Amino acid sequence: MALAESAPPAATAGVFYRIGFTGRASEYFGIWIVNVLLTILTLGIYSAWAKVRRNRYFYGNTVLLGRSFEYHARGLQILIGRLILIGAIAVLNLVGFLNPFLALLPAIAFLIALPWLVARGLRFSARVTSYRNVRFDFVGGPGGAFKAFILGGLIATLTLGILTPLASRWVARYVGSNLRYGGKAFDTDPKFGPLFKAWLMSAGVAVAGLVVVAGFVALNLEAIVGAIAGSSAAGQISFSIWHIFIVVAYIGFFALFGVVGLFYRAAVRNIVWSSTTFDGRHRLLSDMSRTRYTWIAISNVIVTILTLGLMRPWAAVRLARYTYEHTGVTFVGDIGELFSVIEAQGSAVGAEFMDFEGFDFGF
Repeated sequence: MALAESAPPAATAGVFYRIGFTGRASEYFGIWIVNVLLTILTLGIYSAWAKVRRNRYFYGNTVLLGRSFEYHARGLQILIGRLILIGAIAVLNLVGFLNPFLALLPAIAFLIALPWLVARGLRFSARVTSYRNVRFDFVGGPGGAFKAFILGGLIATLTLGILTPLASRWVARYVGSNLRYGGKAFDTDPKFGPLFKAWLMSAGVAVAGLVVVAGFVALNLEAIVGAIAGSSAAGQISFSIWHIFIVVAYIGFFALFGVVGLFYRAAVRNIVWSSTTFDGRHRLLSDMSRTRYTWIAISNVIVTILTLGLMRPWAAVRLARYTYEHTGVTFVGDIGELFSVIEAQGSAVGAEFMDFEGFDFGF
C-alpha cells in the first residue's frame, strides 16, 4: 500500500511497464476471516460489505507507475442490487407456481433481463473503479451483451464447443471496446485465428486425457464386467472397488475439463489483453504461461481443500500476484502530458459518476 502513496517513478515513452501487486497473504487473512465470520453471523447479509473490503484490498495493492487502483462501491449498493434481483426472481417463481400456464415465465423473463443486467453490472464495476483519482466508465448496451453472452454461448453450445473462440471474441470486443478511462477509449479486437489455435490446443489436452481413460477401461473391460456380474464375496469386494473407480473417474472427468478450461482461459487472456489499445496508441500486454497459471490455480484448490479453507487468502493473493505481474502497458508519447489531460477530463465527470453508479446486480 505504501507504493500507492509514493511519487510515481519517471516514466519513459515506448517502455513496457508491468503492473505490480503488493498484497500479502498475512494481511489479507485478517480481512478474509472477519468477512467469513460476519457473513455467517448475519446469515449472508454482510457478504455485500465483505465484497467491498475484499475488492478495496486487492485494488489498493494493484500498482501501475507507482499509483494504485481504487474501489469505491459501498456495501449498501451491492446489498440493494442483490435484494432487487432476489425479489424479482421470487415474484416470478411465485407467479409461475400459482399459474401453471406461466411456468416458463421466470426463465423467459430472466433471459430477457440478463443482457440489461450484464450491461448495468459492467457499468457499475467500471464506475466504482478509479486510477489516479479518475473513474473508469462502460458504455456498452444490452444489445451487445445479448450477442456476446447469450447468442455467443448458445452458438458455442450448439457446436459442441467448436465455436467457443467466436464467443470469446464477441465477449472480449464487447467488454474491451466499450471501456473508457478519463473520456478516452479502449479498443479490443482479438483475431479469430489465435483464439481458435488456443482452443485446439486445449481440446487436444482434453482428447488426450479422454483417450488415456478410455484405454484404461478397454484394457480392464473384462475385469470390470466380471466384477459387476460376480455374486461371491470376492466379487462383491471387486464390485465395491469398481464403484470407487467409477466415482473417481467421474470426478476426474470434470477435473479434466476444469484443467482444460483454465488452460484456455490463460491463453484467451494473453490474446485479448495483447490485442487491446488505449487511446489508439498505448498497447496492453499479457504474457502469462498457460501451464504455470493452470498449475497455480489447481494447486490453490488442492491446498485450500486440504486446509479446510484456511489457506484461501494465500491462494487468492498468490493467483492475483502472478496474474497482475504478467500484465502491463507500453505508453507512446509524453506520459506526463497524457495523464494530465486524463485527470483534467476525469475530474469533470467524477461527481456525476458518484450520483449515477446505481446498484451491483452481481453480473
